[in-house]
Amino acid sequence: MTMVGYARVSSAGQSLEVQIEHLKNAGCEKIFSEKMSGTSTNERLALKDALEWMREGDTLIVTRLDRLARSGKDLHNIIDQLSQKKVGFQCLQQGAVDTTTSMGKLVLGILGAVAEFETDIRKERQREGIEKAKKRGVYKGRPANIDAVKVRALKSAGMGGAAIAKEMGIGRASVYRLLACSE
Repeated sequence: MTMVGYARVSSAGQSLEVQIEHLKNAGCEKIFSEKMSGTSTNERLALKDALEWMREGDTLIVTRLDRLARSGKDLHNIIDQLSQKKVGFQCLQQGAVDTTTSMGKLVLGILGAVAEFETDIRKERQREGIEKAKKRGVYKGRPANIDAVKVRALKSAGMGGAAIAKEMGIGRASVYRLLACSE
């Protein structure tokens, strides 16, 4: 039985040190960590490695539930994978979350729903703020990072879309979209 830690922060500028320290203090013998957004599990290679590494009887430990998943669906999928391998799950800051007990499973379901609700509310507030800013004329969206003049000049010089994309270090679809808008 190995206690396995998983630590995650969303951006490169954030530090994993505090989470790793808490996981070590909790007795984790192996710790997987990464700097990656928690909105999806698709690109989280350390999480995938941790899930593959663990064996029956092990326990996955995180400092907070949102370090593991930001959506109820992702949380339940991860917990299901752990359950199929007969691996337990514990959350240090939400101490009642321990999937080796019935009460822990109940608390996990409730906290997962609350976390997803908070994410939805945050997105809703953000959308409302953007709409208000647009009405006031202060929100213009993300600035374009593609030099449209250069794209058109390269096209006029006889370069194809793929060559332009390679030359400028951007996606082909972006080139074609820009060219389609200017026709």
